[in-house]
Amino acid sequence: MKLNRILLSGTLVVVALVIQVSVLARLQLPGAVPDLLLLTVLGLALVYGHTGGALVGFTAGLLADLAPPADHAAGRYALVLCVVGYLVGLARPEHGRLRTAVGPMAVVVAAAVGSTMLYAGVGALVGDTAARDVGLGSLAFTAALYDLLLTPFVVPGVMALARRAENDPLADSSSAGGAPSTSGWLVSGTPGLGRARRGAGRMGLGTRLKGVKRL
Repeated sequence: MKLNRILLSGTLVVVALVIQVSVLARLQLPGAVPDLLLLTVLGLALVYGHTGGALVGFTAGLLADLAPPADHAAGRYALVLCVVGYLVGLARPEHGRLRTAVGPMAVVVAAAVGSTMLYAGVGALVGDTAARDVGLGSLAFTAALYDLLLTPFVVPGVMALARRAENDPLADSSSAGGAPSTSGWLVSGTPGLGRARRGAGRMGLGTRLKGVKRL
């Protein structure tokens, strides 16, 4: 990855992780908690593509695995976000634009639900039986709902920063009289995109499972 990508991605991932652990994990929302880290990875993957998305996802997931008070095997969430980042990167529009917001919204839902299920599946393979004691259907539904609500406030901004760092002409399309390539994605169809524990504690999918288990 280019140096500007590394610096921007690292900064956004760290900020998202801190907010996730210190704020979102303490909201006491029913079911899941919005996953700011996942949305950040999605936004970057839509700009950087599948290779960059996979690298960003793996790094973000590994930091989440190591962030206290994580209590699961390191690499578990890294695998999940690596796969998600790769797949979302494959959905990056060739010319940076989409006609409607249906596609990005569908990607958000698929990423939230898929990452929840994948995390639970990987946990089952390593002997984590927590997923058996929670309602994964309810957990996945609330994860997708919260992420969709948070997406317009996170992903367009992440994409705009990434495009600006890449000197992408789409980032300055508004100055030429067109709609902004990210901030107007819900209205004009430009791309945008869009999930942890019920109480305070570690972030990510593991927090979602534990939060629901305590209900």
